[in-house]
Amino acid sequence: MASAYSRPPQRDSWFAPISIDLVVKVAKTSFFHPFIAWIVPLCFRAQTMPWHATPMLVSIAWAAFITICWIAGALNERLAFGLPREVDLSEEVIVITGGASGLGMLVAEVYGMRGATVAVLDVVEMENGEARGVTYYKCDVSDKEQVARVAAQIEKELGTPTVLINNAAIVVGKRLLDMSMPEIERSLSTNLLSHFYTLKTFLPALTRSGRGGTIVTLSSVIGHTGAAQLTDYAAAKAGVTALHKSLAAELRESHPDIRMVLVTPGQVSTPLFYGVQTPNSFLAPVVEPIDVAKAIISAVDNGYSTSIALPLYARWIDWFNVLPIGVQQVARRMAGVDRGMKTFVGRNGAAKTEKNGVRIEAF
Repeated sequence: MASAYSRPPQRDSWFAPISIDLVVKVAKTSFFHPFIAWIVPLCFRAQTMPWHATPMLVSIAWAAFITICWIAGALNERLAFGLPREVDLSEEVIVITGGASGLGMLVAEVYGMRGATVAVLDVVEMENGEARGVTYYKCDVSDKEQVARVAAQIEKELGTPTVLINNAAIVVGKRLLDMSMPEIERSLSTNLLSHFYTLKTFLPALTRSGRGGTIVTLSSVIGHTGAAQLTDYAAAKAGVTALHKSLAAELRESHPDIRMVLVTPGQVSTPLFYGVQTPNSFLAPVVEPIDVAKAIISAVDNGYSTSIALPLYARWIDWFNVLPIGVQQVARRMAGVDRGMKTFVGRNGAAKTEKNGVRIEAF
């Protein structure tokens, strides 16, 4: 499976299994859930408490407030992203770049087992060989000629693509002063330009599929904050986010049946950032690939356009840049975001492909 690599080694702490995400998840399914909130006044009423009693009034007000918040959240999603499209997995042809390992392979295997037709594009062979329903195509997505050639093969052999998941990425992990020009070019080609190549190649097929389609873009919180030893990666991910938002605006007007999903995770426990120390395991826990995969699969299955951000802090990362510059600098020092890459090792000892001196890995 895609979990062949263990979690990156982290600092020991007594509260390691506990994170703010866990606290919020428990709260959302208890005190902040409308169903639970309305149980309280019902229990009070079962005890024959008068309607005008203070505890009863407070519990009803709280339940009403939580219900309004949930309804407002649902309306916000609908206004922001529109109606979902109908999805029939037996008719879907899903293209996943960088799907030979890590998160990409996990999503590919799940969809393959569930009856969808899956095409994986990668420069390395799939770690476990081709799974049921998954077809591997050797392809360097930073090469537009290879992308065009493989796209023609996919349409001929598997059918018209309906879902594109842009997942491929590489990490050089060096200071800008230490990177060579070929490394910089390779990084930007794979992390940014490849999105343009795959979109230009596969989007026409999605628009003529007759059932609409879904485009999933894997970005990163690093594209919002930047980090030492990640100048190339941060620049590319910032560009990917801007590309996704601009394309979504274009497609809303010209092809409203295309759904757009933007994924902005923090550190994910995959080989891409193996060895990187999370700044704070309580506030910024390492995200398991299965959690990101579940969110992506849920969005695609339900035909949603949406934004996915994991862990919790990733949902609020835009607010970081609103803070005064001095406060941002203090927060960076306290979080250790610019020291995390000092322990970066990537796929140390694992199978890898070298091209122009750069490790080629997938999210």
